[in-house]
Amino acid sequence: MGSCKAEDDLIKSTQLKQVKKYTMKNSGLFLLMLTVSSFFLFSFYQQKKDNTLTAKEKKEGWQLIFDGKSLNGWRMYKNKNADCWGVKDGVLYCKGSTTDKSDLRSDIMTTAQYENFELSIEWKIAKAGNSGIMYHVTEEYDAAYLSGPEYQLIDDIGFPEKLEEWQKTGSDYAMYNASSHPTKKVGEFNVTKIVVKGAHREYWLNGQKIVEFEAWTPDWFKRKTEGKWKDAPGYGMAKSGFICLQDHGSGIWFKNIKLRKL
Repeated sequence: MGSCKAEDDLIKSTQLKQVKKYTMKNSGLFLLMLTVSSFFLFSFYQQKKDNTLTAKEKKEGWQLIFDGKSLNGWRMYKNKNADCWGVKDGVLYCKGSTTDKSDLRSDIMTTAQYENFELSIEWKIAKAGNSGIMYHVTEEYDAAYLSGPEYQLIDDIGFPEKLEEWQKTGSDYAMYNASSHPTKKVGEFNVTKIVVKGAHREYWLNGQKIVEFEAWTPDWFKRKTEGKWKDAPGYGMAKSGFICLQDHGSGIWFKNIKLRKL
């Protein structure tokens, strides 16, 4: 009888240890699953914050110029009748097409004009795509690029034609070459910053300053009069104007478009 009781106690003790071991093991698994779930929930929350400003940004004077929902604050260049721009899933996009040669295409621009500013904008481009961000655009000419300097956006690797340095991403198009090309893969979002303060200009890409120059200097005028813009007298001359996104027939997507006046 005593022997049986001892055996029972041993069995119960062994079972209790196994239960404790199982509980501890699964507690660890539960904590791991909770951590992973929290990570994904945090990531989702972060993604949902596109096209919003933090309290710090608001205090620093940033303003959203794209609300993530509509084309409010934007219109077609020279109010042209066009249907090539839209908004979907918090992104302002140009409907790329290799076959649409209709007249229903246009650059899109802000309804407000800006002089000195810092612009931050996220963008991604389609394979072989081509576009640009222009500023100080006026509406005196048939095309926005005849007045506004352009921060070039292009698929440097997949574009079907050979590109010169002044045609590559981040360059002040046909004027100043980008010093480097820290562009992400096609289909991934990049972060561009443009700083305009009087004649001083800075172009940034993914945290790196890639272009810096002074407008209207002898060097600037030499580049203009001897290059692509020699027959465009109004190019780069305005000291304020619209911000304009280029429709070059390619797919291009923009979000988190914010600006602060300097």
